[in-house]
Amino acid sequence: MTMARPGAALPLLLVVVGACCARLAAAVHLSALGRTLIVEASPKAGQVLHAGEDTITVTWHLNASASSVGYKALEVTLCYAPASQEDRGWRKANDDLSKDKACQFRIARHAYAGGQGTLRYRVARDVPTASYHVRAYALDASGAPVGYGQTAPAYYFHVAGVSGVHASLRVAAAVLSAFSIAALAFFVVVEKRRKDE
Repeated sequence: MTMARPGAALPLLLVVVGACCARLAAAVHLSALGRTLIVEASPKAGQVLHAGEDTITVTWHLNASASSVGYKALEVTLCYAPASQEDRGWRKANDDLSKDKACQFRIARHAYAGGQGTLRYRVARDVPTASYHVRAYALDASGAPVGYGQTAPAYYFHVAGVSGVHASLRVAAAVLSAFSIAALAFFVVVEKRRKDE
């Protein structure tokens, strides 16, 4: 049986520590990003949209005091409003964007094509019922956010998610419920007559 040299694990330990430090150094915080984009979305404050049916028009342009040097791409996301994050850890916002869970739904990602743009997005069927706002990130060549803009806190809108219960299913449930009540009444009457005989 051979014994490992005491210093043999040191290079591996240095690699692991270096990787962890690099990851911590690479963390991007929303508060450190400049609010370089002005973002607007078509829903009015408090408006209710239906998942799978309604569309959102998102417009954005560069803030007049900002520079777009280094912008290579733009990513637009749908983010949970603070009211829809309460008591839901899986939706919580975090200043460290690698830990942020508020912006889970990507609307679009495309090359940065200048100071302004517009896009249309049909609310996906898997977007759950909640209040939302729109956020756009300006990304550099590595895909890291270097600027952002959002509709919050100016206003939030609501999405009514797909429940999976269609009108035909409700009708069928009502008919079967009525049938089961009628069948129960029938069997109660038949059983009562048997006892009386």
